[in-house]
Amino acid sequence: MRQPTSYRSATNKRRSSVTATALLLMVGLLASVASQAAKPYKAPRGLDGKHPDLNGIWQAMNEANWDVERHMAKPSLQVREGPLGPVPAIKTMYMGAVAAVPPGAGVIVDGGKIPYTPEALEKKQANAANWLERDPEVKCYLPGIPRANYMPQPFQILQGTSSVFFAYQYAGAVRDIYMNNKEPAPIDSWMGQSDGHWEGDTLVVEVTGQNDQTWLDRAGNHHTDALKVTERFTPMGPNHLSYEATIEDANVFTKPWKIAMPLYRRMEPDARLMEFRCVEFVEELMYGEWRRKPLER
Repeated sequence: MRQPTSYRSATNKRRSSVTATALLLMVGLLASVASQAAKPYKAPRGLDGKHPDLNGIWQAMNEANWDVERHMAKPSLQVREGPLGPVPAIKTMYMGAVAAVPPGAGVIVDGGKIPYTPEALEKKQANAANWLERDPEVKCYLPGIPRANYMPQPFQILQGTSSVFFAYQYAGAVRDIYMNNKEPAPIDSWMGQSDGHWEGDTLVVEVTGQNDQTWLDRAGNHHTDALKVTERFTPMGPNHLSYEATIEDANVFTKPWKIAMPLYRRMEPDARLMEFRCVEFVEELMYGEWRRKPLER
């Protein structure tokens, strides 16, 4: 039976009113979400009550330790020419897929390529062709900065009222951040000297005094002892930091360049740094031939 016109009109009005109300609620919700997203994250304060609390165990989740530049997958960390293209080098061939290089989007800002001088680029290519003999990671040398921050192992930031300390799981590497220090590094070392200060909620660390023995990744990217790295650690949420590092070395780069990535908090209930004393693991590689009765090599 057909409803009277007045009834249909009232029903349509109610429907229109409900629809309008729903739309207004949705618009209000979206506006609220957009407003919250537009507000910069305000991290909890540390023990000094002024600066953000960076305490925690952090780890990068990317392929930068294989190669900071954008790269495709490769059959091995060290390759030779094969009949149809590159194949694993003899020394890495028996590692199979374990030694393969995963693809990576890269972490370099603005361009994605390292601005090498021609001579420095040649050395980088030679490093890659002789990765197993040259990469300091293979022999468990300390990783240097910035590489220590994106190796596939966690590190811990310990922040007090006026001090900041970094402890790395890899090789037990550490560095003390000298806050507001004005003295230059007295000597060159594997991890260099880290001088820090705060710029708002960002911890800025200038690293100098590194020796020329560390690499930036497993792809042979290198530097000299003129390297200067300016790091910026900024809380972007309760469980991740924004990490940026500006890299300068006039001996090998034509201009300063920057890398950037998020660092993620390890969230396991029992998250902690474990022991990775790799010096002991490479004793046979480095000194085994000097045994009284050497093992087969």
